[in-house]
Amino acid sequence: MNGPSDGNIGRDAVVARDWGSAFATLEAADSAGTLLPPDLERFAVVAYLIAEDDRSAALWERAHHGYLAADDPGSAARCAFWLAFGMVQRGEPAQAGGWFARTERILDRSGVDSPVHGYLKLPGALQLLEERNPAEAIKHFEELAAIGERFDDLDLATLGRLGQGQSLIRLGEPVRGAALLDEAMVSVLAGDVGPVVAGIVYCAVIEVCQELFDLARAQEWTQALHRWCESQPDLVPFRGKCLLYRAEIMQLHGSWPDAAAETQRAFQILSEPPRPEIGDAYYRQGELQRLIGALPAAQEAFRRAADHGVDPEPGLALLRLDQGRGDAATTAIRHALNEHHVPATRARLLIAAVEIALAANDSALATVSLEELNALAGQLSAPFLEASAAQAAGAIALADDDLTEASTQLRQALTIWLSLGAPYEAARTRVLLARVADGEGDTERATAERTAARDTFEHLGAANDLARLAAEGGTSTAPGWLTPRELKILSLVATGMTNRAIAEHLTISDKTVARHVSNIFGKLGLSSRSAATAYAYEHDLL
Repeated sequence: MNGPSDGNIGRDAVVARDWGSAFATLEAADSAGTLLPPDLERFAVVAYLIAEDDRSAALWERAHHGYLAADDPGSAARCAFWLAFGMVQRGEPAQAGGWFARTERILDRSGVDSPVHGYLKLPGALQLLEERNPAEAIKHFEELAAIGERFDDLDLATLGRLGQGQSLIRLGEPVRGAALLDEAMVSVLAGDVGPVVAGIVYCAVIEVCQELFDLARAQEWTQALHRWCESQPDLVPFRGKCLLYRAEIMQLHGSWPDAAAETQRAFQILSEPPRPEIGDAYYRQGELQRLIGALPAAQEAFRRAADHGVDPEPGLALLRLDQGRGDAATTAIRHALNEHHVPATRARLLIAAVEIALAANDSALATVSLEELNALAGQLSAPFLEASAAQAAGAIALADDDLTEASTQLRQALTIWLSLGAPYEAARTRVLLARVADGEGDTERATAERTAARDTFEHLGAANDLARLAAEGGTSTAPGWLTPRELKILSLVATGMTNRAIAEHLTISDKTVARHVSNIFGKLGLSSRSAATAYAYEHDLL
């Protein structure tokens, strides 16, 4: 039988990030019974990185007991901590709590001064951050960062800086917070931290960028994470999240087939074995299916996302709207707004709420949602939110027949969408601008905006938007087409209402009604209210 190792078995493969070779080397040595506790630690990390979670847990426990037998309580406590941390990630809080307690007891009983004291502050700090108590969380992160620096434990110090940055951002100090996140990333890029901490930092930083709607920084770090993952073909954790981040950015930039392909790759990685992030993959799939008009598939994907603990809003509410179920959409978005209070989540809900409220003629919900969206856009100074708020404001102004304000807001939104490389959002803004042009009687500009929007929708495969655009164009027998507001006014004219009565009914001015009636007559080639009434009956508009 071979003799005991020197504690460095598999080290070269680990340094090369060749996790498959490292696992094979360590497994062979383990079968020969030659692994020392440091080898078992290394083996536990490698097993985790190739998704052998049960094997990893068993190896951490063996290393823990090996260090206890060698009278090394500090190292034994370190192994107990990482064993417990892995249990938290796998959704085993009771067992994790027991191992955290054992870790603390070993340190207390031995009196050893160890960086593990800092690591033990991490679960509580993360819990405080999750409970939206960043003022307390940052104190814990500062303490564990200080302990890491004192022991020259770069993993711990980097996790501390990461947590401080997250806390500062939640406290409304995004500039200071982002600086700390960038500092944490420097340690990752320099190779100063281990692969597990590197993956944690990558994913956490990108999530914060998404919270801030900092698309440029999110794209930069997502590309870096992708390169990091691709350099380690056997890596499983973090790779699925990396693909989902890439899919979201691809979706924004109009590369929908590529986004769908990346989402499918994420499914393959996250399904074997099943990992918690699979719910996020189902949500991304639902959004992509909804956009291309595959509504039954989208509904199923959102259901599966919910089954895996991911709230399917606002995607599901928008799906209800696409299905023609306006009341269900309104109920769903109101419920989601009552449930969620994190700014990033609320911002996405508010954007959807304005669209749903306008479709349901719920001016109160549209107005209050826009007010909060404007506040968030001002707070975060993110171009994505600024464009979303301007588009929402333009849509509300259009519904109120304030064409000047609608044009100003929508032009601002279009400029930002084009600068962000967001073709779908730009096309939807152009549809609204076409309606403004209709209201102003500028048929040529309206046609140009609709043509540009249609070309983009066709390129993307946005079936629902194409159908809505076609519906706006009316039937082929009509000399022109009418906006939703004009259709409403035509139906009221057909009932015999005067312009003044229509104005009172719709809470708009007599002058606005007169302008709409004139536009209707011009578009349809009509010369009298009686002819308009006949047209309305002929086309089933009553």
